[in-house]
Amino acid sequence: MPVNLTNPGIYIEEITVIRTILGVSTSTTAFIGRARKGPVNKPTTIHSFAEFENLFGGLWKQSTMSYAVHQYFLNGGRDVLIVRVINGGVKAKFENKAGKGITFKAANEGQWANALRITVEKADKKGRKSLFNIRVKERTGDSGDPKKNYIELESFLNVSFIKNHTRNVRKVLKESSLVRVRLSPRTRPRRKLDFDVVVKGDDGNDLQDADLVGDKDKKTGIYALDKADTFNILCIPSPSSRGQAAHSGLYTNVYTNAIEYCKKRRAMLMVDPPSDWVSQVDPTSKTIVIDNLGLARSENAAIYFPRIKAPDPLDSNQAGLFSPCGAAAGIIARTDTQRGVWKAPAGTEAVISGASDLQIRLTDQDSDSLNRQGINCLRILPAGIVVWRARTMMGVESLASEWKYLPVRRLALYIEESLHRGTQWTVFEPNDEGLWSELRLSIGAFMQDLFRKGAFQGSVPKEAYFVKCDKETTTQTDIDRGIVNIMVGFAPLRKSEFVILKIQQRAGLQS
Repeated sequence: MPVNLTNPGIYIEEITVIRTILGVSTSTTAFIGRARKGPVNKPTTIHSFAEFENLFGGLWKQSTMSYAVHQYFLNGGRDVLIVRVINGGVKAKFENKAGKGITFKAANEGQWANALRITVEKADKKGRKSLFNIRVKERTGDSGDPKKNYIELESFLNVSFIKNHTRNVRKVLKESSLVRVRLSPRTRPRRKLDFDVVVKGDDGNDLQDADLVGDKDKKTGIYALDKADTFNILCIPSPSSRGQAAHSGLYTNVYTNAIEYCKKRRAMLMVDPPSDWVSQVDPTSKTIVIDNLGLARSENAAIYFPRIKAPDPLDSNQAGLFSPCGAAAGIIARTDTQRGVWKAPAGTEAVISGASDLQIRLTDQDSDSLNRQGINCLRILPAGIVVWRARTMMGVESLASEWKYLPVRRLALYIEESLHRGTQWTVFEPNDEGLWSELRLSIGAFMQDLFRKGAFQGSVPKEAYFVKCDKETTTQTDIDRGIVNIMVGFAPLRKSEFVILKIQQRAGLQS
């Protein structure tokens, strides 16, 4: 009510009735693996493969992750979190004997920095002897003119070695994605100096399982994602194109930890198949047994088989074998955008772009055998190379899990995360009917919007969902303990995996 009612008349006061709950992103995909360059164990958001090339070096033979990211964007992916992990590695170091103790180092480990040259020159400002310019260049060739051998990548103007200067070199170079300064005198060099590599950068060794899993306390590997606000899909391609043959611990160690982490973050893990599955495909003997992986079945994981063949730009576009997780995640992102998270990312619309073939062509019998084990098959059909299943690893019929379908599980995770974030305002509010009423209105409006978009079964809202928050869900004991209980239910769409056409022929029809 308005405070000062001094003059008879009509007073207007605006009242916010419903607190809007916004839906979270559904297909932000995190990739963990090796890259040529880029920040280490720091989740970095990118929105295109061009950004990946700029920040992480693009395609690289030693990086299965780089190919997975490439295929993700080819198939409609948009938002990506990159976590670069390394095993060892050395940062390049740059010096000049006349540089009065100035030493530069690469921003991160890798051989990528060995082609850099750093130039320090005085700034074009009279009377300011402490200011200078830094230019970071990259060697591109070996022409007769040395000036043409380098292209400038970054430049930082009017910087100073003075500690408390507003343009102090240490502070300014934090903006660089390429270099940092190690030692810095108070005065600038009297002439232009070029700083070349004196200690070469090194990429380190092949990744091991421990590098991918990481450390909870140090926030490395999988746990580096603790630094990220949100992600919905996690891809950890096998560090080797040979898959399980080279890294047996990928399934028993890396994926096991990743599944547990995905449960806590309400995300889905894309599991790649072992390399030896190709020789085991036999529907009569059913030698492929997913449970032999040593990986617990989870509703927060989905596995795709087989690997895909695609042109390799680093090998004269000859066909190479690649993990399917990147392409599958891209199709999920594309389906979310075009149809919604409740639509199965499979079928004739789920054509894998950029793929030329599959490692093995599955028959209907193969597909039937694998489907009964909760394995999502990639098939070659008239529409192209498509994803032909959309089940979680709980998709075995005998388990009778309510989370056997991928879109049902992902819709539930989407609702959970959206409501978790959208009801944060309730903390420390009076726990009474006023709060419960606001919760019913806010959550009800969110669920009604999903209903209108076709996310649920039912022709009317009461058949599709319910929201309950009252004295029945929150007892006096709960109130005394500061607890509000909200019950939200929904009727998910069940995808039509098996469409039966019944055709009857009638004889002797009269015109």
